[in-house]
Amino acid sequence: MTTVLTPASPLTAADRCDRCGAQAYLRVVLMSGGELLFCAHHGRKFEPELKKIAAEIQDETERLTASPASATDEER
Repeated sequence: MTTVLTPASPLTAADRCDRCGAQAYLRVVLMSGGELLFCAHHGRKFEPELKKIAAEIQDETERLTASPASATDEER
């Protein structure tokens, strides 16, 4: 996926996928205005079509595999 190069507000747990309601990890800013939010699954599923209509794609899916800062070495 293409990652946004301009600063954007981080997605939070309150941001939900427009397709299924799961936590959103992708924000797609449309060329026509507005935005869509997707979970990682639906972001990957719709990626080819989204790239055609997106002005920007903010991809935060790396957060799914990142270890929390508070994790001990055993938990990592």
